[in-house]
Amino acid sequence: MTHTPEIVAIPFLTPPPFPPRARTAADEAAADAMRQRLATPEAADALRRLSDAMPLSKRLMDIFGASIGVLLLSPMLLAVALCVKLTDGGPILFWQKRVGIRGREFWFPKFRSMMVNADRLVKMLTTRNQHAKSAGKKAKKADVTFKMKDDPRITWIGKIIRKASIDEMPQLWCVLKGDMSLVGPRPPLPAEVARYTPADRRRLEVTPGLTCIWQVSGRGDVPFPQQVAMDVEYIEKRNFWLDLKLIALTIPAVVFGKGAY
Repeated sequence: MTHTPEIVAIPFLTPPPFPPRARTAADEAAADAMRQRLATPEAADALRRLSDAMPLSKRLMDIFGASIGVLLLSPMLLAVALCVKLTDGGPILFWQKRVGIRGREFWFPKFRSMMVNADRLVKMLTTRNQHAKSAGKKAKKADVTFKMKDDPRITWIGKIIRKASIDEMPQLWCVLKGDMSLVGPRPPLPAEVARYTPADRRRLEVTPGLTCIWQVSGRGDVPFPQQVAMDVEYIEKRNFWLDLKLIALTIPAVVFGKGAY
């Protein structure tokens, strides 16, 4: 016969039974207030930002890389800013709205490499769009983006900084803010996104970046359909080591300047 030991409760170690407390009117009011706060556009945007958050390793690499870049390049960036200002007295930075992850728009800075009224002259130059010419029968699709060799709107300092991609360096601020990453599809213009097909919109599935596959594979020489294909390839294969590889490949791509104009 098996003897079952008796369990003795020790009064000062045994928690007293607490009956569940009934919800009061104050509890209901607090719950209603919380539901109302979560229903605001600000809260919805915050939740979307959390759901869209990049992996921690990628975000840490972005912050570290962008911070080091700003510190090391500061003297050169100040010199470029001075040259841009002295060229024609116009603004140093050129700001555009760009489209980021899932269609969120953000302000995107570049060192101004063109004359002040450059945007107003685009329609006059559309027949010289390099992407449309290189696409042949696919020109209607390719002219989503505008690229042109020997663009007459570019200033003398603009030619230098565009060749070396120095004009893109202010975007390190966007990386630090989290609007962009070091590696990812380039952020398009809202007017370009308006012409996207559903397949093209796959480019907006991740945080945009400073460099990606087509930036190390010909840059401006790559027509738009190939840009989309390369961006989708990155999205499907992206990982920490691929990002490091693309950052390393970006250095010779910038040095040799192939496809930069």
